[in-house]
Amino acid sequence: MQKIQAAITGVGGYVPDYVLTNAELETMMETTDEWITSRTGIKERRILKGEGKGSSDMAVEAIKNLLSKKGISPKDIELVICATTTPDMQFPATANIICDKAGMTNAWGFDVNAACSGFIFALTTASQFIISGRHKKVIVVGVDKMSSIMNYEDRAVSIIFGDGAGAVLLEPNEEGYGIVDSILKTDGSGRVFLHQKAGGSVKPASIETVMNKEHYVYQEGQAVFKFAVKNMADVAAEIMERNNLTSDSVNWLVPHQANKRIINATADRMKLPTEKVMINIEKFGNTTNGTLPLCMWEWENKLHKGDNIILAAFGGGFTWGATYIKWAYDSIT
Repeated sequence: MQKIQAAITGVGGYVPDYVLTNAELETMMETTDEWITSRTGIKERRILKGEGKGSSDMAVEAIKNLLSKKGISPKDIELVICATTTPDMQFPATANIICDKAGMTNAWGFDVNAACSGFIFALTTASQFIISGRHKKVIVVGVDKMSSIMNYEDRAVSIIFGDGAGAVLLEPNEEGYGIVDSILKTDGSGRVFLHQKAGGSVKPASIETVMNKEHYVYQEGQAVFKFAVKNMADVAAEIMERNNLTSDSVNWLVPHQANKRIINATADRMKLPTEKVMINIEKFGNTTNGTLPLCMWEWENKLHKGDNIILAAFGGGFTWGATYIKWAYDSIT
């Protein structure tokens, strides 16, 4: 009997309507469009507006988009794994809230937090439930409302991030298509360079932490950039070598949209031309866990059955990884 693999059989996405441009950021802080664009490649990003709106609301829209395209009932979904750094609340898990809001009443779920690498970590985890035969329909959703933890007085960080969500459906495949291999890595010593200072059990929220603006993203940009450039490129090259892939046999690189220079460094290391690299950072910015599925959502109609696709990401903590996928279908959209 042919080995079962976990295949992506559908993709959905959602970004909020509100567009935060570099021009608008110029009115909020000391920066310029040229400064932002030259350092990051970002022109605009989407921001979720509205009282009481959180990550779950964007995730639900992405999942609805996915289920509608597939013609599947929410009740057919058995498991939902949500990759997020900005959960609706400390508990319950955002995955549970998503299941409730989307009507996935037969599914159980949980969250994965590996910063910007979370989607790859969640995808690899979800694949095991398919491979084992435990489930046949699993959704992995990557979502973040990064605007909720941005200090818009800090031009080094707030110019980078946006809000958005993407979701994929995993189903069993016995034809050799699906998730072939993953390499996942962590280095907790990197936490000093990229983290949120307060709000956890080490430093619970207080009047002092709020006044000191310690609930926003803290980043030492140069240290993070150097580590990301090397390790995201290294792990992408490693997974190619481990699976005997060449620049000719790789059809697409799906890189985490952190910074245009990091994306370029990864593509260069893989010896891939620009036309094989999915890049939408200029209009969405870094949506953290949303970047990879949003790329696949936008490029879905260009993907073909049998395409060799490499996903690569790097996140705070530090976390990084790469996943090799043999694409399982020709899009009908």
